This record gives sequence, structure tokens and C-alpha cells, in this order.
Amino acid sequence: MTYLAEIESTVAGIPCLIGVTEFSSVRGSYSYNAPSDMDYYGYTESDWEVLDRRGRPAAWLDRKLTGADRCRIEREIEEAMTEDSY
Repeated sequence: MTYLAEIESTVAGIPCLIGVTEFSSVRGSYSYNAPSDMDYYGYTESDWEVLDRRGRPAAWLDRKLTGADRCRIEREIEEAMTEDSY
């Protein structure tokens, strides 16, 4: 599979890669007439999968993900992907 990016990360203390399959970021309008809070503040969406260090899907490592891991990885993706766009 082709990824938009492969980002180094860890899951349960184990080094791995995160393969980003989709990424979109919408900046907020900060306008009082924005139709919703998401339009006002903006949002980021990403789809990704956990890979081993060789770039192969790692279902065994994906099962070790915690909610905190998911939040941290999504922040790492956002930082890496927005750095590339400047």
C-alpha cells in the first residue's frame, strides 16, 4: 500500500511506523457567523495504520493501542503533515 507519509512512533514502548492513508485539515474561520463549532475552530481528520519498523502492517501491535496512544499518534500525524505543507 502507498502511504501519504510514514511517521516514526511507539506503541506500548515498541518502536513502529504509522502509515498515514488519508489526511485533511480545515482551518477555522473564527467568524461569528460560522455554521458550526467545527467551522469556527477548524478540525483535522486522519486515517492511519500501525506498521512494524519494516513498513508492514502490524495487527499485533495495533491491538496494544490505548486511547492515549491514539490521541498522541493523531497529534504526531498532524504535526508532521502540517510541517510538510509550509
